[in-house]
Amino acid sequence: MRLRGPLPSVLASAGLAIALWQAVVLLAAPPAYILPGPWDVAETLWMARGQIAHHSVYTMAEVLLGLTLGAILGALSAIGLAASPLAQVLLRPMMVFSQAIPVFVLAPILTLWMGYGIWPKVVMALLIIYFPVTSAFFDALMRPPGAWLDLARVMGATRARIMWHIRIPAALPGLASGLRLAAVYAPIGVIISEWVGASRGLGYLILLALGRVKVDLMFATTLALAVFTLLTYALVDRICRRWLDAPSGPA
Repeated sequence: MRLRGPLPSVLASAGLAIALWQAVVLLAAPPAYILPGPWDVAETLWMARGQIAHHSVYTMAEVLLGLTLGAILGALSAIGLAASPLAQVLLRPMMVFSQAIPVFVLAPILTLWMGYGIWPKVVMALLIIYFPVTSAFFDALMRPPGAWLDLARVMGATRARIMWHIRIPAALPGLASGLRLAAVYAPIGVIISEWVGASRGLGYLILLALGRVKVDLMFATTLALAVFTLLTYALVDRICRRWLDAPSGPA
């Protein structure tokens, strides 16, 4: 049987994962506090839907805000690096060094500086997606079509016009790739920050459920987070596809 389109593939993969999960529960028979069955998690997800939805609102807002700000900052940074060789020499090593610092170290520092509100989570999401977006877009900006560049130079185009009319349009697929990665990474930063210090959000609810040994609620919350991440990725992917389908090229 051949599946067409992304939705049937996702449903088939989800069905296979649930079947394997149920098989492990039946064959290994682990205690419910170690690995609850799919039906128990689904029942808890339904019973706690109001609680999970309440905390999801805060996590969704933090992820989307961090994703938006990180994408804008990353795109602008990539353009600045591509336009300035001096910026490449001075700033690129700092960007690479920033990725050597584990995010678990940054989360408590941001909480100490900014408190327990929304902004430490937004900044964590921004930091974790900033480098992928900047790196993917910068690499694409540095590899424009040679024929377009030759034509622009023959016509006497300035560096600014070459950047705006050639390099950026040609690099949009690279930016789209970075944004797709960012859609997956952004929830990671938010959840880590919520684990360190929060009174709401899905990360907080996961820790709360773990502390009360409500493993079924922990699994249900994790499942809700996974679904939200997939929906965020699908939304970003759809926006990028429509964006890239728009006419572009040297003008």
